[in-house]
Amino acid sequence: MLPAVLGADLQVPLGSGATASFANFDHAATAPCMVAVAEAAQAFLPWYASAHEGSGTLSAMSTARFEEARRVVRAFIGCRDDDYLVLTRNTTDAVKLLAMAVPDGTTVVVFSSEHHALLLPWQDVHRLPIPASVEDMLASLDEALRTLGGPVLVAVSAVLNVTGELMPLEDVVALCRRHGARIAVDAAQLAAHQPIDIAALDVDYVAFSGHKMYAPFGIGVLAGRPDWLAAARPHLAGCGATVDVGDGTVTWASGAARHEAGGANVVGAVALAAACQTLQTAWNAVMPYESVLLNRLRSGLAEIPEVVEVSLFGTASERVAMVAFTVDGVDSGLLATALSVEYGIGVRHGDFCARPLARHLSGERTAVRASLGLGIGVDHVDRLVDAVRTISEIGPRMFYVAEDGAWWPSTEATGSRLHVPPTR
Repeated sequence: MLPAVLGADLQVPLGSGATASFANFDHAATAPCMVAVAEAAQAFLPWYASAHEGSGTLSAMSTARFEEARRVVRAFIGCRDDDYLVLTRNTTDAVKLLAMAVPDGTTVVVFSSEHHALLLPWQDVHRLPIPASVEDMLASLDEALRTLGGPVLVAVSAVLNVTGELMPLEDVVALCRRHGARIAVDAAQLAAHQPIDIAALDVDYVAFSGHKMYAPFGIGVLAGRPDWLAAARPHLAGCGATVDVGDGTVTWASGAARHEAGGANVVGAVALAAACQTLQTAWNAVMPYESVLLNRLRSGLAEIPEVVEVSLFGTASERVAMVAFTVDGVDSGLLATALSVEYGIGVRHGDFCARPLARHLSGERTAVRASLGLGIGVDHVDRLVDAVRTISEIGPRMFYVAEDGAWWPSTEATGSRLHVPPTR
């Protein structure tokens, strides 16, 4: 049975004055809250207090729930016994923590196709060009690892943020092991769609966010090898990260606490644990359902002559429940706005926080990304396909004007129904 999400029956207003059930095709940006997650958070809230501080009943309860949540998440991603699991704010925060922990003299290898959060935070970075194929990617990485001297960390996403294509993680791990490099995986776009097992994959670090896996409560995860994290300066300097503070001296805490200073996000941890437990028992339903929806969406869009699917490794490459596309003659911003205003469909357009890859795939023209997940049904997919077909053939029903790079409905017939690039 598929887990339920909040907002699945939400009615939104349309430009015509009517309403429609909202079709949320923007899961890759942030997923709706799972019902089980909302219930877990609501049930815990009366017991909420500061974790790891105080001896009162509520503080003790909050501490216990916070650490219980950590154990649940560890099991969900298959942590090794000695792995640290640090609870952060989100994936970006988790990757920044790892970047601070990378020892001096270590080169970080990253592809230019990555999400900005994985592309930008490193100090000593060796950036590889956007690959033309999986084979090109592996050859480029092999060459870099063969020629670079000293310790190396390879930072790679499990899923391309623009297109949803799966990266060849097993092959990348094999190359890293052959050359003695470590590997960090950004699993933000994978965690809600497929199981992750750090030990089985033999990766060194994994980062992901709760808000992309139905737990939008400001929580993220960095899990992995203990040595770099144990030796690094605390991510934040403050209460919780210290054992002792003297006159000009400080003894920092060990373990995950070293990087979890400040008030713990106990509600976020409880919510994330609930999402992990729910998904863990529902993979056999979630994965095939998403596959059916994705295949239906891609085959429907493929029948529209003006639609061009965007991909890096080719349309036959494996992917999670996501597809990026353009429509000939229709600006992507106008398309996304018309889908929302006229059909009650939410998609994303732009560079998807991966501007080098977005430009490589579509030039200065941006694409539309439709990402699927819980709460999306076959009827939503068919509505999206029909709407794209109609807009591609005759344009939007309403008039729109471009202002400050965005499209807005217009009551005057001076707007555009078709492609007029916004003024930059």
